[in-house]
Amino acid sequence: MSTLGNSPRLHKGALVVFYPELPVPKVIGFQYNPETMTRKLSPDMSSESGGKAEVLRIDGPPSETISLKLEFDATDGLELNEPLAAQAGVYSQISALESLLYPTLSHVVTNLALTAVGFIEIVPQVAPMVLFVWGAKRVLPVRIKSLSIEETAYDDRLNPIRAEVDLDLSVLTYNDFCITDPGAFVFMAHQAIKEAMAHAGMTNSLAGRF
Repeated sequence: MSTLGNSPRLHKGALVVFYPELPVPKVIGFQYNPETMTRKLSPDMSSESGGKAEVLRIDGPPSETISLKLEFDATDGLELNEPLAAQAGVYSQISALESLLYPTLSHVVTNLALTAVGFIEIVPQVAPMVLFVWGAKRVLPVRIKSLSIEETAYDDRLNPIRAEVDLDLSVLTYNDFCITDPGAFVFMAHQAIKEAMAHAGMTNSLAGRF
């Protein structure tokens, strides 16, 4: 008898994108969860510029970067004759990631029109807020630092059907937002969960030693 029905449901990682002009966020789901993820944290402390009395002072949350490799593959979709896979391969998923780095074309056209009629000061577009979601305990506001895409196979119309994406993210903290911005509250909620997990871990460690 198969135990597949009793297997735990695998949660997929995702980027959740909140556009200022849209009431409902967009989700860029990971087709496959990456096998590894590299996180680098650098503390924000006063020890380098202060005296001995400042050596243990923490000025703010650490700067954190997250690096991971995403894989996209349209092979199964092509075998099942899914319309999007047949028409574009994985180009739509790649484009969704790339679009986070561009101002929207409508904003560009508007600015060009304003420049043409004599406006001197053009306001840059506000980028969408992006949340990196990796399970219920890790939901973080992030900014994309870099995006490296390797397309490894194509269909007969040169749509990419397999691709690997190296994604480097900078975590945004409450210091990067206005205190009333939702991004600040998202980060503080993340830190509250982290502190609760750290407390549980330290308590369990002590309980096992005494």
